[in-house]
Amino acid sequence: MKFPFRLEKAPPPSTLRRALLPVRALVATFLAGAIPVLAAGANPLTAYYLMAAGSLGDMIAITEVFVRAAPLMMTGLAIAIAFRAKFWNIGAEGQFYAGAILGTLVAVNFPELPFWVHIPFMIAAGMIGGALCALPGILKIKLKVGDVVTTLMLNFIMVILTSYLVQNILKDPFTRWPQSPPITDSATYPVLIPFTRFHLGIVIALFVALVVGYGLIEYTALGYEIKAVGSNEIASRLAGINPTALTIKTAIISGSFAGLAGIGEVAGIRHHLIATLSPIPIGYGLTGVVIGVMSGLNPLWVVLVAFLFSIIINGSQTMSRLTGVPIFLGEIFQGLALGFSLLFLFLDQYRIRRVR
Repeated sequence: MKFPFRLEKAPPPSTLRRALLPVRALVATFLAGAIPVLAAGANPLTAYYLMAAGSLGDMIAITEVFVRAAPLMMTGLAIAIAFRAKFWNIGAEGQFYAGAILGTLVAVNFPELPFWVHIPFMIAAGMIGGALCALPGILKIKLKVGDVVTTLMLNFIMVILTSYLVQNILKDPFTRWPQSPPITDSATYPVLIPFTRFHLGIVIALFVALVVGYGLIEYTALGYEIKAVGSNEIASRLAGINPTALTIKTAIISGSFAGLAGIGEVAGIRHHLIATLSPIPIGYGLTGVVIGVMSGLNPLWVVLVAFLFSIIINGSQTMSRLTGVPIFLGEIFQGLALGFSLLFLFLDQYRIRRVR
């Protein structure tokens, strides 16, 4: 029996259509998310209002949105830049932990350093750790190993390694808790708003995403090469661009951004390296994949989508407490957001034709 429909390549979508991908995915996510809310016996409008109120209801809540959004910005940016060059980095979670490990080794030592030296030293170590964990980029080039598989597997390796370190080599010798010794005062991100957790790392994350990330993609030769290789590798090679070297550069940059997120959590929030530095079951790295895709791989949209996810995650607790809706609804929203983002990306590139 002949199938009555076929897929065919669609004309390139307009700039406006591409720019509105996050908006389309967001609207579809909230419409579909109303179904499990109704199934739980709650009014979707009330639930969404309580979600927003729980995240934006007062100054403390608003600063907590920034606290949650900072690592999401960095992992989302890491994914967006990697995917732009068609390096399918699913390993931001592992790079997050690698940055936290190496940065912590610097942060718990060298107490004699002044903060204006110690903090940049720690940040550099964290970014190097994340970059080293992006070595699957080399495996892809040299051995043709699938980058999805290798980056994904490194997530588990780094999480297990972190757990081993904090229970053995890096275990706090005084408390004997499974965590590293506290980082020194000179390596701690200062709090910028009294009586909150709004710290220097949030400003750094905003600067990196809005200035470094966006500037890299839009206003540098490297950014042009990333976009060119992502659009057409063969044409880029004919134009004199080396896709092999570019993939390695992109992997290093992507991993360093995820590593910056990891050390930011240690220096700004936890002040120790712990095995559960990234939330369970959906960590900052995997959530960053959703954010990167939903943002259309645009660094500016990454920032906005990261704040949206922060509002959803933080507000889910208030919504659950006051409506009885399960708190894991926030995780359902993340899954819906990824699904609709991929669906709209697919529909932007292909269209369904009926075969007569």
